[in-house]
Amino acid sequence: MFVYGWVHLAGFDLPLQEVKNFRKLHSKTPGHPEFGETVGVEATTGPLGQGTGNIVGMAVAAKMAAAHFNTAEHKIFNHLVIGLAGDGCLQEGISHEAASFAGRFGLDNLIMLYDSNDVTLDAMASKTQNEDTAKRYEAANWEVFTVKQGNELAPIAEALAKARASKNGKPKLIICKTVIGKGIAEVQGTSKGHGEAGVKFVDASRQALGLPAEKFYVSPETRAFFNARKAQQAAAHAEWQQTYAAWAKANPAKATLLAKAQQGDHGDVQSLLTAIPEFGKNALATRVSGETCINAVAKASPLVLSGSADLHGSTKNYLKDVGDFDVATPGGRNLYFGIREHGMGAILNGMAYHGVFKGSGATFLTFSDYLRPSIRIAALAKLQTFYIFTHDSVGVGEDGPTHQPVETVSALRCIPNLDVVRPGDAEETAAAFAHAVARKDGPVALILSRQNVPSLDAIPVATRRQGTLKGGYVLRQETAPLTHIIIGTGSELSLALAAGEELGAGVRVVSMPSMEVFARQPKAYQEEVLPAACTKRISVEAGVTISWGRYVGTAGKAIGTDTFGLSAPGEVVMKELGITKDAVVAAAKAL
Repeated sequence: MFVYGWVHLAGFDLPLQEVKNFRKLHSKTPGHPEFGETVGVEATTGPLGQGTGNIVGMAVAAKMAAAHFNTAEHKIFNHLVIGLAGDGCLQEGISHEAASFAGRFGLDNLIMLYDSNDVTLDAMASKTQNEDTAKRYEAANWEVFTVKQGNELAPIAEALAKARASKNGKPKLIICKTVIGKGIAEVQGTSKGHGEAGVKFVDASRQALGLPAEKFYVSPETRAFFNARKAQQAAAHAEWQQTYAAWAKANPAKATLLAKAQQGDHGDVQSLLTAIPEFGKNALATRVSGETCINAVAKASPLVLSGSADLHGSTKNYLKDVGDFDVATPGGRNLYFGIREHGMGAILNGMAYHGVFKGSGATFLTFSDYLRPSIRIAALAKLQTFYIFTHDSVGVGEDGPTHQPVETVSALRCIPNLDVVRPGDAEETAAAFAHAVARKDGPVALILSRQNVPSLDAIPVATRRQGTLKGGYVLRQETAPLTHIIIGTGSELSLALAAGEELGAGVRVVSMPSMEVFARQPKAYQEEVLPAACTKRISVEAGVTISWGRYVGTAGKAIGTDTFGLSAPGEVVMKELGITKDAVVAAAKAL
C-alpha cells in the first residue's frame, strides 16, 4: 500500500480507486507489488531480501550502460539506484550476499534506505538478532549514515543529500531509526504494528493527529507538493531528452542497439542460431559445446552478459575478449559472482528490471536450489534472463549424490513460465542458447552435461536445431507401422536412439529437450510428434520420473531414478540405477 500510494501521488496512471481496490481480484494493486502489473512498480517484491539483490543488479546495469553507451560529449546514463529495505530484508541471507558483492565492486551509484524499526512479525527484532548492522555493512565496504529521527522527513533528506554528494567509491546505507505504527498509541513500537492489530484504532488515531475522518484522504498541500515535484521532474526529463536526441544523432548504431534492447530484442532466434557454427561428429559434453555457443551468441548480441558463481572453469560460460566487470572496467561483460548463488539470481533479476542487458548466470545444477526463489520471481515477472546449470545428472559420477541432481530438473519444470531446456548433443545445445537469448517473455534454464555425449550426426543438423526450437521433434522416424515411441532428453537421448535402432522399424524416437516449449506448439504439431493412438511409450532421463507421466501415460514406462545417486564413475552409476539402453529395450518389450 505504501508503494501504491506513492505511485498514485507521483502522477502515474494509477487512479485512487485502484488504490482502494487493494488485493481485490484483477485489480492493479495486488497484495504485493508485481512488475508489469502496475505502472510505476519497478520490481516484484514480497519475498524478503530479494530487493537487496535487485537494487545491486540495477546498479551494476547502470554502471555497465554508462560504459557501453555514454560518450565524452553526451552522458545519457548517470542515474542513482535507491532502494528501501526493512529488518526482515536484512535478516535474510541473500542480503549478506548482495551487500558483499556491492561493496567489492564499488557500486557507489547505490543507496539503500533501511527502515530500522526493530520489529519483526512474531516479536521484537531483538528476539532473533543482536548484530551491529552499521558495522556489518562497513565491513562489506559500504558507507553508513544513521538517522536517529527516522519518522521525520528533514533528517532523511539531509542524509540522502550527504550520500549523493559522497564520492568515496562505496555504496551507501542510510539507517533510519523509526517507530512502527507511530500515531497509534496502542501498537506503536511493538510487533502488533506489523500486522492488522492497529486497524481498529485507526479512526481514533486520525482524530488524535488532527486528520479528517475521510479514508484515503490526501490534503491539498500534499497534492500541490506532488504536482510541483512532477513539474520539476518533467523539466529534468525534457532536458535529458535533448541530450538523448543529440547523442542518438551522433551515435545512430548505439541508439538502434539501445532501442532494440529496451524492447527486449536481443536478436532473432534464427539469426542467433546461424551465428553458432556447426559442430561436426565429435562427442562433446553439452557444457563444452555450450562454451562455443555462448561466445557466438554474445558476439552476435553485444548486450549479452555471462556470470558464474565461482565456476567459470567448470560451467564453461566465460566470454572471451570482452573483459570482466569491475571497478575500473565497468563495461566488462563477465561477472564474477563468487560463491553467492542466491545473490547471483537476485542480481540478475535486477539487471533484467533495468531493461538494457541480457544477463545470465551459471552454477552446477544441484546448486540451482540455492537461487530458486530468484528464479521463481524471474518467471513470475517475465524477466529476460537465463541460467546455465551444468553437471546435470547422476552422470556426474564420482562426486556422489550430493552433487548428482536427480530431482532438480523436474523441480525446475514445476515453475510456471520457466523454459527448461536439456539438449542431447551440440546442435541441440546451439538451439537452446539461441532460444535463451531470443526469448522475451520469461527466463530459460539450460541443463547441460558434465560428461561427453555422442554427436547425433546421422540426423541432419537442421532437423536437430529447428526441432529443439519447438521443444520436441521426431529424431528417428519409424519405417513400419508405429508400435512404440521412445522419448529421451540430454545425455540419455543417445540411449533412446540406440534402443530404437535395436527394437526395429516400428519404433519412433522423439527428442524432448523442453517440455515447456513443446507444450506451446500447436496441438496438431504435438499430435504429429506424439500421436495419441500410440500408447506404448517409454521415456528415459537420468533423474526422477515424476514429470514424465503426461507424456508416457499410465500405459507407458518412465526410465530414470527415483532414488539418490551413488559415488562411482558416471557410467557405472547409470548401469547400477538401470538407466541403460538395455533397460529401455526391456521396458518396450514388456509393454
